Amino acid sequence: MSRIGMTMNITGLDGTIGTLQSLPAEVVSKRGGPVKMALARGARILRGYAKQNLRAAIANAPTTRSTGELEKRVIASRGKAPNGTKGERYLVRIKKKDYLNADGVRTNPLMTANLLEWGSSHQPATPWLRPAVMQHGGQIITATRDDLTRRVDLAVKKLAAQNAGTR
Repeated sequence: MSRIGMTMNITGLDGTIGTLQSLPAEVVSKRGGPVKMALARGARILRGYAKQNLRAAIANAPTTRSTGELEKRVIASRGKAPNGTKGERYLVRIKKKDYLNADGVRTNPLMTANLLEWGSSHQPATPWLRPAVMQHGGQIITATRDDLTRRVDLAVKKLAAQNAGTR
């Protein structure tokens, strides 16, 4: 099964990125720093909307014998930076752990989520992740940008306070 995904790029943060680059590496990159935390916040927001949409898609499906296990497997997780780049990446994805469906049959959550999202020749698509990105992407980007700016400002103030104490 091929991997299909969507990417959101955040632009308009030149000043914040400049400030990040001017800070010492031990402040910015320690366990991911402010960028990791801001992206995690945005991913958690998207995960919440995706779970809402998934719940609605399952409820509107022809068969509503859901155990709720697929929804539990929608997670926001830290990912590796894209090939050839540095930086942080957060993903909203399906955890790969199989579960027993309402009939007691072992079920692959990735396959189930893909069938809902994209459909098949036997089942119409009932997208749940793409609409979450399309409807709330701007809000998520704004929240991520604001959180990143706030965290960078806090890091600058903390560094300034440390430097003031060493004079």
